[in-house]
Amino acid sequence: MKPEDVVFELLKRAETRLPADVLGALRKARKREKNRLAQIQFDAILKNISLAGERCAPICQDTGVPVFYIDAGSCSSLSLPCIIAAISSGVRKATRELPMRANIVHPLSRRNSGDNTGWGTPIVHITSVEGASYTDITVLPKGAGSENMSALAMLQPSQGVCGVKAFVVDVVRHAGGKPCPPVIVGVGVGGTADHCMHLAKKALLRPVGCRNADRHASRLEKEILREVNLLGIGPMGLGGSATALGVNIELSGCHTASLPVAVNLQCWAARVAKARIEGKRVTWLR
Repeated sequence: MKPEDVVFELLKRAETRLPADVLGALRKARKREKNRLAQIQFDAILKNISLAGERCAPICQDTGVPVFYIDAGSCSSLSLPCIIAAISSGVRKATRELPMRANIVHPLSRRNSGDNTGWGTPIVHITSVEGASYTDITVLPKGAGSENMSALAMLQPSQGVCGVKAFVVDVVRHAGGKPCPPVIVGVGVGGTADHCMHLAKKALLRPVGCRNADRHASRLEKEILREVNLLGIGPMGLGGSATALGVNIELSGCHTASLPVAVNLQCWAARVAKARIEGKRVTWLR
């Protein structure tokens, strides 16, 4: 299977079905929900997911900006230029054939490229994996409704954990129904301003319910999730107990005089797909 075809298949999988952890979380939230209007919203969401799978059609009309994460093995037979070229080709093919909505425009002139590439896109993040013979490719299609609710705060260290919690909960409160809840809340804490935002989005790659290994972060994930779900925003912002399916936090060391916190929300259509290429073998990981 050519790398371009792997990218196309990744986008096809991501756009037309949800990972098992997300689907499971939605079903559990539906069973727990007592609000009748929220139950109706959940039923519509679950029916939409089922129809998308049956018809191999995009789950949402906003097929998003395709963001890629590459874990490149230092002993892999795939070169980075080959991977980057395959991603661009695969995105163009998916735009034509799935189809994906042509979302990418020049930020100032607003001219649409027509194929979801151009002006520095697709967005690709690369990490080197020393000694590995494989290359992992993960795609995260990111819709504008949730992306527009992103937020960054450069807190004072004295604000501590309480300040972090208050900021994240306030971001979700302010977002309301705009990011199409129930959401997954990606949080970055630490690093620099730019790296913190990167961590917040990367946090969305972790499966729902998979806690951070750091005990401080894990405890904070649980506390924020509880407070967010007390807001009563509910599915699609129409009320209910399920405002978020999960809260994922990623950490990085930061300057002693700084406490960056970033939030990146993902809508209920938390689309993600992952594949591993090792020689001629392709394994679908998520």
